Amino acid sequence: MSIRVLLVDDHALVRAGLASLLEDADQIDVVGEAEDGARAIELAASLRPDVVLMDLSMPVMDGVEATRRLLAEQPGSTVLVLTSSSGRSSVQDALAAGATGYLLKDADPRDLVAGIHAAARGDAPLDPRVARTLLPGAAPDPAALLSPREREVLLLVARGLANKQIGRTLGITERTVKVHLGNAFKRIGVSDRTSAALWVRDHLPAED
Repeated sequence: MSIRVLLVDDHALVRAGLASLLEDADQIDVVGEAEDGARAIELAASLRPDVVLMDLSMPVMDGVEATRRLLAEQPGSTVLVLTSSSGRSSVQDALAAGATGYLLKDADPRDLVAGIHAAARGDAPLDPRVARTLLPGAAPDPAALLSPREREVLLLVARGLANKQIGRTLGITERTVKVHLGNAFKRIGVSDRTSAALWVRDHLPAED
C-alpha cells in the first residue's frame, strides 16, 4: 500500500516541488498540504497521513511546536523533518519534540524518497550532516562563526538583493561583497544564493 504523506511548508513553491517529486515516487501518495504548523495539526487529524513531512521555520506555528502538539494528539503519527537548518539546537529541538528523522532540503531527491520509506517503516533517517552535529565535540552552529559583515551580506541576499545592490547598501565594492559572500557560504555550508536565503530564514529569523 502507498505511504500517505502530508506536506508542511510555508512556501507554496516548495510544496509544489515536493508534490511533483513524490508524485513520481513508488508507493508514495501526497494526501494534503499545509502552510503552517497549526494547519498541519488540523489536516493530520482528518487525513491520518502515515508520514508528516515537516518544515521548521513557519509563521503561525513553527515545526517544532507543531510536531510536539501533533504527536500529543496523535501518538501513532510519524513526523519527518525536512528543512534547511542543520544547526545543533534545531536538530535537538525537533528530535526532542518527537520527530522520527531529520533531512535537509538540499538532499538528493532519492535520499528524500528513501527517508520517507524509512520513516514509514519506523526507522529514524538522519542526514549525515545532521548526525555529525549530534556527535560530542561537533562544530558550533555556523551562525556563531559569521562575522558581522558576513551576516549583513547574507541578510541582504535573503531579501533578494544582487551583489551590486548589496555593495551600495553597505557602502562597499561589489568585489568585497563577493569575498564576504564566498566566505559566508563556506561557513554555513551552502553553494548558492537560494540555499543561503533558506539558511538565513531558519537561522536568523529575528533579523530576516
